[in-house]
Amino acid sequence: MSHTAVLLHSTRRMRGTTVAIRSFVIIILALWFALSFTLGARGAFLNRPGTPPFALLTAVVVPIGVFLSVYWTWRAFHEFVLTADVALLTATQSWRFGGLGFIALYMLGLLPGYFAWPAGIGDMVIGVTAPWVVLALARNEQFAASKTFAFWNIFGIFDFAVLAIGSGAVAPLIFPRLLQTVTSQTVTAAPMRHLPLSLIPTFLVPMFTIFHLIALFQARAVSSAKD
Repeated sequence: MSHTAVLLHSTRRMRGTTVAIRSFVIIILALWFALSFTLGARGAFLNRPGTPPFALLTAVVVPIGVFLSVYWTWRAFHEFVLTADVALLTATQSWRFGGLGFIALYMLGLLPGYFAWPAGIGDMVIGVTAPWVVLALARNEQFAASKTFAFWNIFGIFDFAVLAIGSGAVAPLIFPRLLQTVTSQTVTAAPMRHLPLSLIPTFLVPMFTIFHLIALFQARAVSSAKD
């Protein structure tokens, strides 16, 4: 077999692997969404007042942990992640301007301010700036290795980990006065544990976090290639 034939065979095999992994990822995303929807419909993410929302936090952390484990142990998936369309993944973050909805729900008295304002504003910042980041990537591929791109993705993760999850799930436990007199009229973040809002922390938050991690992994790879 000639050298050209070997290269052609190797290229076809790599393309076939990429297509297979892409199909696998799409199936996993569909099953993940279905599971989140089903568990939300069954009230699996509810918890008693004053107790940690372990089920909800598990739904956020586990998918991210699985992604990282597979990324570091499955070479083909590792390569797939490093060749993913980072501009497309960044563009999807524009949907996070929907964080305005948290503030709207606060104004309607359905979500507490200590959660709605930091989570909503953080998401809106990412959503508004995402198109500009995509434009920068389109104009200059090396932008992916810049500190600006890394900071933007790190802030996106910070928004989820601290501003959203921290304020909604952890803050009331650290500062119990936030829920010192819980009554049927007290506004809490409990609606986030019911459909359809439960899909945000159990599906969208970990998915967008994974997109940020993919971008950071690619940024590191580009930076290493430059050095």
